[in-house]
Amino acid sequence: MTLKRILGAVALLLTPAIAFAHPGHGDNGLIAGISHPMGGLDHLLAMVAVGLWAAQQKGAARWALPCTFVGTMLIGGLLGFEGLNLPALEGGIAASVLALGLAVALAVRPPLSVAVAATALFALFHGVAHGLELPEMSSPWAYAAGFVAATAALHAVGYALVRVLPQAAAPLVRLAGAASAATGVWLLAN
Repeated sequence: MTLKRILGAVALLLTPAIAFAHPGHGDNGLIAGISHPMGGLDHLLAMVAVGLWAAQQKGAARWALPCTFVGTMLIGGLLGFEGLNLPALEGGIAASVLALGLAVALAVRPPLSVAVAATALFALFHGVAHGLELPEMSSPWAYAAGFVAATAALHAVGYALVRVLPQAAAPLVRLAGAASAATGVWLLAN
């Protein structure tokens, strides 16, 4: 599959969010769920970084990291729907942007158990934040389906970029990770 086709598929996946970007669709859980991960720089960077990092891995880590993130984020979202709030929630999300960006920048390949545990921890913070921000009058299940679909799409974008770009582009991927990590530092400081 060419980069052009992958980017075209991603554009089609994002079309519903673009089409409903104007006001008046706040009660649609699916659209709100899709919009949430795409609307916040912290969520966007962390989720693309998971895909980038997964593509830098070998073996089972390539699918385990995105699947762990999506599954744990959904659990966190359900906890957020019930009103659970984690201490230092925003700090945990900012730390995920920093850590995942560093992991990409350094192309770190830790043992699978360490990578999965870190990914799960970060996903829990993101999921709880999604769940706590359930719009009034939205269907929690439609909202959850939206943020799960958007997250998976963002992971796929990151993964596809690494896997489709020529090996010579690896420094650009690492630079993107460094920029994400720097953004994480900025988010922690603010």
